[in-house]
Parts: sequence; C-alpha cells; structure tokens
Amino acid sequence: MKCAIENSLEEDWADYSPAIPSPSPLRESIPDDCAGLRADQALARLFPEHSRSRLQSWLKSGRILIDGASPDSKSKVWGGETVLVSPEPTEAMLAEQAEDIPLRVLHEDDTLLIIDKPVGLVVHPGSGNWSGTLLNALLHHGVRFRELPRAGIVHRLDKDTSGLLVVAKTLEAQTDLVRQLQARTVKRHYQALVHGHPGESGEVNAPIGRHPVQRTRMAVVPGGREALTRYRVIERFARATLVECELATGRTHQIRVHMAHIGHPLVGDATYGKARSADPRLDAFSRQALHAWQLGLIHPRTGEPCRWETPLPADFEGLLALLRSTTP
Repeated sequence: MKCAIENSLEEDWADYSPAIPSPSPLRESIPDDCAGLRADQALARLFPEHSRSRLQSWLKSGRILIDGASPDSKSKVWGGETVLVSPEPTEAMLAEQAEDIPLRVLHEDDTLLIIDKPVGLVVHPGSGNWSGTLLNALLHHGVRFRELPRAGIVHRLDKDTSGLLVVAKTLEAQTDLVRQLQARTVKRHYQALVHGHPGESGEVNAPIGRHPVQRTRMAVVPGGREALTRYRVIERFARATLVECELATGRTHQIRVHMAHIGHPLVGDATYGKARSADPRLDAFSRQALHAWQLGLIHPRTGEPCRWETPLPADFEGLLALLRSTTP
C-alpha cells in the first residue's frame, strides 16, 4: 500500500540538489539486553534516529559491520559485539532527521493529527529544503511517524499558504485518508484574495499539468490531470475580491492556477499573479493570499464526520482590515 499512498499525494518529492558532506562513522556495542535479537531489531534499538528500513538497506549494502563482518538482517546477536556504521551520504538522510520545530496542533488522538500550518513552513523535503520541514517536525513530535510513509502526510500546502492539514498516525488511517481524498469525501475550503471581480460563484473545471516551457510552474494544459475548483464571493473591495474556494481535486498549485486561468490571480502570488496592480496595498503583500480555513473528513477509526476551522493569519487579516478602512 505504500506505493499507492505515495502516488496519491498532491505533489511528488522534488529532486534534491544541495551538496551533503559525508557523515562520520558510528560505533556502538550491542548491549547484553539485546542478546538473542535479530541484527535489524538490535540496530533499531541502538540507532533510533534512523528508520528501520534505512538500517536494513545499510545492512544489505555492507555499510554496517558487526565484529568486522557484514551480516544479514536475520542474523542473531548475543551482546558485546562491536557495530560500525558508515552512513550513506544522501539527502534522504537529512529528510529523515527529527527536528524540534513547534507545531500548532488543533486536534490529536491515537489516529490522526490536525495541524494549523504557518506561512513559511515547507511540508515535504525537496530541493533547497531538505530540513526544517513539517516532516522533520513530525519525526520529532512522535516516534510512530517514523514507521509511516512520508511520516503520515497525505496532502500538502504550499510553503507560503497557511492553514489546516491532516496527518495520519497509523498506516490504516493513512490508507483510509488517501481513499477519502480519492473519493473526494475530504472537504477542503480555502479563503483567497484575488485581483478583480469574479462572478458571485462558479467553478473552474480545467486540467492541470506541468507548464510546457517553465517546468517549475503548473498550468492548464491539454492532457493534464483532472482538476475542479468551486468558488463563491465572500466580500468585494475596490480592486480585489475575497473568495472561498473548495477543492474537489488536489493538484499542485490548483487554486492559484485556476484563479489565474479565469483572469483573477491571487494577490501576492509571484508565480501566477501580477507584478503590479493599481493598488499599492495589494502589491505590498509578500505572499499568495491563500489560507486553508476549513477541513472536513470522516474519522478513520470512529466513522464520525469531523470538521475543523482556523481563522485567517495576522498578515492576511491585516490586509483585509486595510482594504476595508482606506481607499487606494
């Protein structure tokens, strides 16, 4: 099921680029209380900072020696053996490191975690962001996240988009949430400030894929993946409109691409928006004005419908207050 989970996520892991120094070898002794355990079990106790799958991979590749020999994972240990580990210098190692990054947790039980992600926090490690991510924070938050594909993450928000994310705490819950996303029973509502004045309500049903020339961008393209966004107006201003958007699908940058496609790009969106508008207050906003304010789903364990909400962050709310109180 791991491959199905990974393939269902809204954005693939980006290629890594930073140069990583070779890590120092690790040397430990097998404690006596590990006597009789398989080598991979004992190593998991000795090196909890590394996932079991990575330790098994190092065993297979000969990067772990026990008393100078390269055993297989099922070999038994009896205590007192010397273990020498030569970690592989890969970017994935850094992505697997636990980091003490504060999380705003709105709800947590034995099955799932609801997080209010701040602006600036990257969800998945990727090129230029192989540490300091939500994944690193989750690995510090609880040991169980080490046993799950992508630390239980099932969907994402862009770095400069704030708001609600659900994270699974068990493989069963992650599988269930992935299926809910595929069945479109997870309800994700956003607030966005867009340039201009769209109609009172509408939907954008247009396929999204990689831009044919600018490969770091997404675009509405023939043959792209199905993408559907519904929107309705909340409040109008002189040169901008606050809208609520509901995702029926979850493509990369979907709301940003779709609103730009209909001629109403998000305020502050440096990738899909306007470099300049007729209102300097809008131009001064330094990120895309997008916030995931409401999240609804069926609880994977209880089967009960659940919903969480979170208010707009201070910078977004401040811009709206400025638009309400003054004229450009």
